[in-house]
Amino acid sequence: MPVIVALLAANASADEVVIWHSWRGDEKASLEQAAQTWADRTHNTVSLLDIPFGAFDSKVETAIPRGNGPDLFVAGHGNLGKWTAMGIVDPLPQAVPGQMPASTAAVTVDGKVWGAPLAVKSVVLLYDPTRVTVPPKTTDELFRQAHELQGDGYGVLVQVDQPYFHGPWMHAFGGALFDAQGRLSLDTDAQIQALAFARRLAVDEGVVPPQPTSELLTRLYREGQAPFVISGPWFVAELDRPIAAAPLPVVSEAGAHAKPFLTVDAAFVADQAKHPEAARDLAAFLAGTEGATIRQEVGRQAVSALDVTSDDPLLQVLAEQARTSVPLPTHPDVQSAFEAQARALRDVIRGAATPEAAAHAAQQYAAILSRPPPPPADPRPWMALLALLIPVAGYLGLRGSGGVGRLAERVVRHRWDYAWIAPAVIALSALVVAPLIAGATVSLFEHDEGHWSFVGAANFLNLLLARDFPVTSALSFWFKLVVTLVWTAANVALHVGLGIALALALREPWIRMRAGFRALLVIPWAVPNYITALVWKGMFHAQYGAVNAVLGALTLSDGPAHIDWFGSFLTAFTANLVTNTWLGFPFMMVVTLGALQGIPRELEEAAEVDGASWWFRFRHVVWPMLAPALLPAVVLGSVWTFNMFNVVFLVSQGEPNSTTEILVSEAYRWAFTRGNRYGLAAAYAVLVFAVLLIYTRFTDRLLADRTGRRPA
Repeated sequence: MPVIVALLAANASADEVVIWHSWRGDEKASLEQAAQTWADRTHNTVSLLDIPFGAFDSKVETAIPRGNGPDLFVAGHGNLGKWTAMGIVDPLPQAVPGQMPASTAAVTVDGKVWGAPLAVKSVVLLYDPTRVTVPPKTTDELFRQAHELQGDGYGVLVQVDQPYFHGPWMHAFGGALFDAQGRLSLDTDAQIQALAFARRLAVDEGVVPPQPTSELLTRLYREGQAPFVISGPWFVAELDRPIAAAPLPVVSEAGAHAKPFLTVDAAFVADQAKHPEAARDLAAFLAGTEGATIRQEVGRQAVSALDVTSDDPLLQVLAEQARTSVPLPTHPDVQSAFEAQARALRDVIRGAATPEAAAHAAQQYAAILSRPPPPPADPRPWMALLALLIPVAGYLGLRGSGGVGRLAERVVRHRWDYAWIAPAVIALSALVVAPLIAGATVSLFEHDEGHWSFVGAANFLNLLLARDFPVTSALSFWFKLVVTLVWTAANVALHVGLGIALALALREPWIRMRAGFRALLVIPWAVPNYITALVWKGMFHAQYGAVNAVLGALTLSDGPAHIDWFGSFLTAFTANLVTNTWLGFPFMMVVTLGALQGIPRELEEAAEVDGASWWFRFRHVVWPMLAPALLPAVVLGSVWTFNMFNVVFLVSQGEPNSTTEILVSEAYRWAFTRGNRYGLAAAYAVLVFAVLLIYTRFTDRLLADRTGRRPA
């Protein structure tokens, strides 16, 4: 009996610690094994939830402040500055002993230690051991060996246009994203020299593939088309061929070692954790010797614990590189700095700007993105206005319906009719009206590091009056509106033109297998548009895309055409336009085919007998009867195109320098990639709704005039 009581007491006192993480594969298995070892020892239970990497930050930042988060979460330290400002992490009583100094520094903000370091990750020099005998010690030697060994492929595989991979050269020249006072530092002499080196690496030496994506680099190395790769341990995990590692070389021009960014995966105790003490104990165990040993052996991690060593050559190199790496900044404006530096890198690489001009433009751009939100406004006038509008709207509604008595009479007379449509009204209100009101309300507020403040109409005034950017800037609301209108008009014109032409052709009886052609031409519309967008994105690749290959064959060139489709506004816009035209013409073709079934062919034959030309018959016989059926489809297609987020986001990604963004994709940027400016993004959404509302009212009147009905 005492034993049973003791067991019941132990179970009652056991804690269930919930962990969120985004690790995959062996890393996930190592975390599960280490957590289970701790749970068995402490008689607690551990529940692990793996969240997709892309959604992890937003999930943490929305769930924890509302008390719906985990006890412990494992993540990179890059967002720690924002998380501490938002109050979603609790500091540890003291630093976990026996850790790399750089890893402890990475999780320290304002003199407090906020996490238990687990693993370190950085960029290193990877190479093919079957082709490289001695890895290079300097960049000049790297370029020499790359030229000697690249053959018909490439010498160095690196995402040279990404700020994270630009970090080693920036730090070697003495540059940094922020100075000692935390101010943006993107236009210094060191930054200019680093941009010039990036141009040399990406273009002048001719050893790096154009438009280098992570998928392309992995494929090229698997095919043995490059001896060197500048990447991290995540690259090795995807390979099935030999690869070795060495520390990054000395940058010859700078006379200093390349110093990559250091990312520290750490365990953070969440604010409002249900079991904070157990979570801190588990974090310390995971970072300690036993937990680090499990993660190193099972997950092949370069752990931050100093007393845990490995015989794995890659892990040894990662540990050595970590000693000279620079921890990724935890500054709240690091996203803005990265976006600005990425623009500078792309401009320099494509030759659109000199390193000096690109650096100065990056400084200005980052300063604009990191501007503080509008000052708080007094909500009382707005509440008074709302209190006035509600009774006025109610009075006008009652007056329009004939008064209270007449309204009550109608409700009683049609009570069963209202009961039948009530479910639809409730569903429509919950799914459409409520989100619309919520979005409009958010546009009157501003979000800054987890804190909301009422700013009134400031977001709308900033957009409409172009306070933050000149009207001609690619970030201006008016610039985006013009691009969106041109985008919509061009797409709808092509959709309608191709749809009508194909429908007219497919109705001809002399065409064989018309049913088969109709089915084939509907396929682009049936395939999910994000899949189509990704396929076309690959087809427009400068080096390996099918579009350039076809153009090269048509022009009898030696190899593919040399067109950087995302290097200028015109070509990037064209790439988006071609993709969306492919997606949209089947809808117009199907609508036109249906409308043509109701047009008697005898009318056209009679006109032909009278000597009318093909164009005359189409214009004066077919089109007048086709237009009433086609106009509603045009209205619907234009609304779809106006908000076609997937194509712009996935194909051109707004390149170059956000010039091909449309209003809806720009709203996404402000909400999720530019400091979580939810209020500004909501203001964009409200303005998009206003533009479409005006457009639909105009087209409704146009259709009413053509059909003779009263406008809705």
